[in-house]
Amino acid sequence: MTSATSPSSEGSSPQKVCHSQTQTDITKPLLSPIGGPAGACGGATGAAGVSALRRRHRVLSKDGRSNVRIEHVTGRGALYLRDLWTTFLDMQWRYKFFFFSATFAGTWFLFGILWYLVAMVHGDLLEFDPPSNHTPCVMEVKTLTGAFLFSLESQTTIGYGFRCITEECPVAIILLIFQLVITMVMEIFITGTFLAKVARPKKRGETVKFSQHAVVSNHEGRPCLMIRVANMRKSLLLGCQVTGKLLQTSLTKEGETVRLDQRNVPFQVDTSSDSPFLIIPLTFYHFIDDSSPLRAWASKGGGWTDSEQADFELLVIMSATVEPTSATCQVRTSYLPDEILWGYEFPPVVSLSPSGKYVADFAFFDKVAKSKTPPLFKQATAQNEQLQDSHYAKTDGTNTEKMRLEESYRGEERGRERGPIRDSSPLSVRISNV
Repeated sequence: MTSATSPSSEGSSPQKVCHSQTQTDITKPLLSPIGGPAGACGGATGAAGVSALRRRHRVLSKDGRSNVRIEHVTGRGALYLRDLWTTFLDMQWRYKFFFFSATFAGTWFLFGILWYLVAMVHGDLLEFDPPSNHTPCVMEVKTLTGAFLFSLESQTTIGYGFRCITEECPVAIILLIFQLVITMVMEIFITGTFLAKVARPKKRGETVKFSQHAVVSNHEGRPCLMIRVANMRKSLLLGCQVTGKLLQTSLTKEGETVRLDQRNVPFQVDTSSDSPFLIIPLTFYHFIDDSSPLRAWASKGGGWTDSEQADFELLVIMSATVEPTSATCQVRTSYLPDEILWGYEFPPVVSLSPSGKYVADFAFFDKVAKSKTPPLFKQATAQNEQLQDSHYAKTDGTNTEKMRLEESYRGEERGRERGPIRDSSPLSVRISNV
């Protein structure tokens, strides 16, 4: 048993790789050809350089994060403000804590200024030297600091006892009601975003593990692309669905070059792809046949050195429902051509302990072993063409016979309408269109 190493790690001397992020020639592949002529970079790119170049240009990182940068969007800030809930949920924790603290401190100070203005208008401040029988709007609010402390105590419902509102000023009563309503709505929103961010199924998806490499070997007599998926928790994932998307540059029949064209790569467990029971690490299979988008790559024997056939990225997406919360989570990863090992297979990871319990040993989860028989992919194009030609010939013959019988039937019907005639044929045939 051997542990596979990525071909990108081979070679001791680092090589300089140059690549333009603003590539104007859309017919160029995402990979630079190996050993190609040195362009503006001024140096030849080797195997390690190509792998490093392709790895740096992932569409999706290994942990499922998008590497696509969105630019030149008109009114992006306004769009984010219209959807405040999602904006606050996507906000990082350090910014969320800062916004949380700044919002509360800002509202305390803002309403403290309003309370200070109420006291100033009513003549409650110390500089106005109010008489002894003067009834203030708010007791013990004679300075800006006192107004700030009253705003804090009112909003947090502390109530120390010696700062309280009186019946002297209706404006102060209205301001108190306004402050409590506004701050209560704000606290509900901020607390809800905190709870929603903590309970997001994204964190549950981090306990789902994909194998570092995908392998290609024979399974049931056919070459298969295999990946391994495991659930790291005892709580189950319900309704698991694993799908794949192959991103590559393709050329349409109209001559249009489509960059990052998406092709569906179906995966299945055993003979079914519906709701696998992910209680133990499972291996998902994709049969490489004539309908597979990987057929051109497999016909060359796999590998990653061919810049034309190895110009792709395989995205693997698993969607499931979290059992404790019934929330839907999605886990993603990607595989580059140098991370798909041709002629390897996964060793078993589940064993039976002496106590009679099944044990999933994750020390072997990312290990791969050389397969005994290397996979061999053959495109049966000639045989398929012969089968199709014979099928069309049979269909044409059947259609010709049916048309002849229908014409004969129509001629007999016209003869009956004209009158009784002698029919030399002993049998009459009637063909139904149903």
